[in-house]
Amino acid sequence: MKTTAITLGLTLLTGLSMTSAFAEVESIRLWPEGKTPYALEGDAETGRPKLYPYLVPAEKANGCAVVVTPGGGYGGLAADHEGDQIAQWWNERGVSAFVLHYRLGSHGHHFPTQLADVQRAIRTVRSKAGEWHVDPERIGVMGFSAGGHLASMAATKYGDLAYDASDAIDEASARPDFAVLCYPVISMQTGVTHAGSRNNLLGPDKANDPEAANAVSSELNVTAETPPTFIFQTDEDTAVPAENAVGFYLALRKHGVPAEMHIYQRGPHGVGLYLGDPITGTWSGLLDNWMRANGRYAPAAKRVAVSGKVTLDGHPVGWGSVTFLPENPALPFTTARVMGGKFSLPQPQGPPVGKCHLSFTASIWETTKEASDRVIQRDRLSQSDAEPATIEVTPGLEPLQFALTTD
Repeated sequence: MKTTAITLGLTLLTGLSMTSAFAEVESIRLWPEGKTPYALEGDAETGRPKLYPYLVPAEKANGCAVVVTPGGGYGGLAADHEGDQIAQWWNERGVSAFVLHYRLGSHGHHFPTQLADVQRAIRTVRSKAGEWHVDPERIGVMGFSAGGHLASMAATKYGDLAYDASDAIDEASARPDFAVLCYPVISMQTGVTHAGSRNNLLGPDKANDPEAANAVSSELNVTAETPPTFIFQTDEDTAVPAENAVGFYLALRKHGVPAEMHIYQRGPHGVGLYLGDPITGTWSGLLDNWMRANGRYAPAAKRVAVSGKVTLDGHPVGWGSVTFLPENPALPFTTARVMGGKFSLPQPQGPPVGKCHLSFTASIWETTKEASDRVIQRDRLSQSDAEPATIEVTPGLEPLQFALTTD
């Protein structure tokens, strides 16, 4: 049978390197030699938890940082597509990333060892914030699969004494300021959990202990102090079913914790960025939007309450929106809903001080046969305007009036 060779020209979707950067990134030990808690007799390199820092230069850093915990069922580490590639994705956005090589159950390390490792990692980044050009109040945690479980424990059990303090690093807080959970293992309860993760985390002595499982089922540990969380999951995932992500999301809602969750129909477990897929691969863009909208890419900005009216061809807009997009791309954008021609945003949700571009949607539904319905979406007040609409947001801003036309 004759075969035809096809050569494909590949274009990198985000500028990520196709080769692993671990050979170029120098790791740091979480604890000094001889000080590592829960060390096992004869521990080899696998018993020495490490951080791989992917630092953004000072002139490009926006101050945000993320500790990344790859998955692998607590038996291995998917350190390339759930570590190295993720760190580079963050770096492209001015965020310094720190990939954590935590200890594994397959090497005899069981809970609370992994919690100790991630707490120490967060404390290390926070304690070196000045040196690494990081804002100590914008340090998050991101995990995949079993690493998602570890990240969820970091977000819910940061107050637990997972190990004894040994130096100045341990004086820093272990609480992440936000969490990103990707197809995460959340529950350790039978029928929902990923059995391999449970066995490796708890170890042979406690793997079948319901009380031990409940203690590390993160949906049971959410409080009002759990940090804001972004969750990505697929419906086709059979290894770690969506009940894990949904259960955590519902627990966040119950306790009033800001959360955003996206469940895609397609996509198997363990996809990483999955940039080649035109649908499921959009999840990282949604994360990017969530980060910006919540002010993670810039120091806390002074925000302003806004209110006003919007008309379309002289009629109050029945249903629409006004979006304020800061000229500084690191600052949060915000959208006000327009109903009956009016909109209002309180100060905590208002636009930041500075120049903002505007975009509008507006609809008018006429009740007479002589008039036509109108629906528009644009960034100009009129179609004939040469430049997009802008506004200088200042404290004490007077009520705004936007007169849109279909001309």
